[in-house]
Amino acid sequence: MSNPSPLQPVRLRRSGFIHQKRRARRRRVWRGLRRGVVLVAGAAVVLLAVLATSTNERPAPALAPASGSTTPAAGSTTPATGATGRRGTAAAPAYGHTLAPVALRERVDHALASKPALRAPLRAPLRSGLLFDVRSGRVLWERKPERRLPIASLTKMMTALVAASDAGGHGRVLITRQAEHYTGSAVGLLPRGKRVPERAVLYGLLLPSGNDAAIALAQHVAGTRPRFVAMMNSRAHAMGLRCTHYANVSGVVDRHNYSCAADLAVLAHAVLTTPLLAHIVGTQTATLKFPIKGGHLYLTNNNPLMLANYRGVDGVKTGYTTAAGLCIVATARRGHQWLGVVLLHSANWMTQAEALLNAGFATKG
Repeated sequence: MSNPSPLQPVRLRRSGFIHQKRRARRRRVWRGLRRGVVLVAGAAVVLLAVLATSTNERPAPALAPASGSTTPAAGSTTPATGATGRRGTAAAPAYGHTLAPVALRERVDHALASKPALRAPLRAPLRSGLLFDVRSGRVLWERKPERRLPIASLTKMMTALVAASDAGGHGRVLITRQAEHYTGSAVGLLPRGKRVPERAVLYGLLLPSGNDAAIALAQHVAGTRPRFVAMMNSRAHAMGLRCTHYANVSGVVDRHNYSCAADLAVLAHAVLTTPLLAHIVGTQTATLKFPIKGGHLYLTNNNPLMLANYRGVDGVKTGYTTAAGLCIVATARRGHQWLGVVLLHSANWMTQAEALLNAGFATKG
């Protein structure tokens, strides 16, 4: 057996020393990595805290202007919440910047106080009327504009505004037995027991002035007609409509259901700055998918200016009862001008509306 080499202990000691150095180096590397991870994690926490603080301190974005505000500040509105608790979508207005209804009503008041100079003699009788600029509320001509009078189916402007604000034209409306028991004008084809698109019912409300559509929408939004009428009056108060009161959802009954030309001008502005309603009232004819025989509902707008193809006409609503007479809120656009006319108990709504609008468009500014 050979003796161990005298160099072996030296080699062993040197090998052990090398392994120790390697282990120490690895430990230093791992400590450095751990420190780096801790530093990165700490920096991330600080960064997140800073971002959270800056987000909390950033001013909230302004609401897009819309109609039917319950807040009197101009340029912003809050969608109304119905009895069902649903909330409509505050869509961008169709015609650019809008005024909050309360501010617009104040502008109308100021314009009335300044006594408009436009002369537009009307040969046929008229109990109340107003010619106005839709955007600004500037009054060009007036006749007893704050006289309280029955308004017949002009009531449906508020019916549509409340219904559209509550559900935004989405969803489906259940047609009940009550909706079939109507008097006066109607769509007449609402299928009992079926759910139909709310948008289609709004068309039926505003184009042929369906009293059955008004009942169906009121029950859909509020459960009962009295609750819906309460919502209509609440909205009128929030809009600053001082001479307006509603007693039913359609205007078929005149008792305790009234308004004035100045209020109706503000209401027209609200309808026309609600994109869905503006599109509907500006439609001459409509073909809608509907759960009836044939699968479609065909509707025609009964606005006399639209039927006569008056240039630029884009709304809004007509009404008639024996007590209210012929009533109309009509608007038209030509170039940069956008004018509206309100006629209550008119002897000839077509002739008078055309004469007033023509006189307004003929003015400069």
